[in-house]
Amino acid sequence: MSGLPIRILIADDHPVVRAGLRAVLETEPDFAIVAEAATAEEAVELAAAGGSDVVLMDLQFGRGMNGSQATAAITARPGAPRVLVVTTYDTDADTLPAIEAGATGYLLKDAPPEELAAAVRTAAAGRTTLAPAVADRLMNRLRAPHAALTRRETEVLSLVAEGLSNQGISARLQLTRATVKSHLAHVYAKLGVDSRTSAVAAALELGVIRR
Repeated sequence: MSGLPIRILIADDHPVVRAGLRAVLETEPDFAIVAEAATAEEAVELAAAGGSDVVLMDLQFGRGMNGSQATAAITARPGAPRVLVVTTYDTDADTLPAIEAGATGYLLKDAPPEELAAAVRTAAAGRTTLAPAVADRLMNRLRAPHAALTRRETEVLSLVAEGLSNQGISARLQLTRATVKSHLAHVYAKLGVDSRTSAVAAALELGVIRR
């Protein structure tokens, strides 16, 4: 980093969380907190304006764009800052979209301060840091690819968990009912179940979806 501080943008919709992250990171002599964003849209705008090296990105914002969508928008630009996801969520439904969107690292909010600082430096250097629980999930998916649901299958199953019918899922995702049925058939086969209730229960236990 040629002796220059690592410039950090904190994106989280909770002021207390932003203040806590700022307090922790400002104790590091090689860090500079250059901006804060309360929405994902604001994070994208500030990142595009330049001046930051690493964006600490939450995943769930109150309304509008979520953290994964913001990560994709940020990393799509040339010369974009690195995105380090810092969140409370560690299920496949959260981690996979974020990593696919281009996040350099994925850390949980209960990580100790020294781990957070190390992850920021690692992200700034363009290397990957994953929370142990997230790394374990990804390794398990690689070891058992037959059980790995696609992003669309996960979306369908999440809506089943919310209580939507096939018709409701079809309308929400703008798919034909036949396509929804096909996705569910694949989900049942991968999870080794034969009903909607069993599929939801198995997916929750595996951490594929969350309530």
